[in-house]
Amino acid sequence: MDFPMLLLLLGGAALLALGGELLVRGSVALAARLGVSPLLAGLTIVAFGTSAPELVTSVIAALAGSPDIAIGNVVGSNMANILLIVGATALLMPIAVDRLAYRRDAFMLVVATGATVAVMVSLGRVDRLIGAGFLALLAVHILWAYFGERRRTATPPDSGEAATAAPDYAVVPALLLAILGMAATVGGARLLVDGAIELAREFGMSEAVIGLTIVAVGTSLPELVTSVVAALRKHSEVALGNVIGSSLFNLLGILGVTALVQPLSVPASMIRFDGWALAAATLLLVALLLLVRRIGRKIGLAMLLAYAGYIALLSQI
Repeated sequence: MDFPMLLLLLGGAALLALGGELLVRGSVALAARLGVSPLLAGLTIVAFGTSAPELVTSVIAALAGSPDIAIGNVVGSNMANILLIVGATALLMPIAVDRLAYRRDAFMLVVATGATVAVMVSLGRVDRLIGAGFLALLAVHILWAYFGERRRTATPPDSGEAATAAPDYAVVPALLLAILGMAATVGGARLLVDGAIELAREFGMSEAVIGLTIVAVGTSLPELVTSVVAALRKHSEVALGNVIGSSLFNLLGILGVTALVQPLSVPASMIRFDGWALAAATLLLVALLLLVRRIGRKIGLAMLLAYAGYIALLSQI
């Protein structure tokens, strides 16, 4: 590894660590000032901000004539969100789950994943009409989440976890802090992805595998860092909201926008394997959200092992 590549990797890691801290502080403070729950902040502000790398990467890849990377980035990022990010976060700090709070979002995640897999398997492509439909479904979910959270009572969930107090910032400073955190996490991820892709190409990896692994994990690093920081700060609702919101935005927002810009053909390998793997991982997450009170270290370790198994299988397909 040469020195410039090492600088890219180290600089990216430093920016990610700083950005994750700033983004969590700013978004939690902003949610408190606007009178909405940290869960809604995680589902929208944090999730959409940390998903910016996936959006840029997929659109650029589609315009460059690389649909394998564009779609692989979305599918791979969701696999990383569910198995890697939730698993790593739970391994470091068990995540409290308010089962009633996640019913709406778990339902929408199942709908979005089912629609995506159905389109991949039945049509083999994501055209502009489907892209527009995905974006409309995302808009419906955002409105549903907003009005649903506004109606929720101020009674704290029975999660068994004492959340730390929100940082005391005014609206504008909190918003600026969140935006600065987004910029730092996106910039850090970009540096790491650039360095990692160069390494992968040196080892002769294919575009599909690069999209499903290095690009997907690299563009998911903002979600990973933000979720870990949120869990360590005892804001589990931000950590899980970030994962759910980012996964929804990947499927409905990123695929939707990318398909509007450039219709996408789905690689045969993703139809045979990756779509079904994504469906299985999504059902696992939904089962955890609805059935357990805490995602502990043992579950986190099992999810990380499942992700390692998925990556190992990719090299055999």
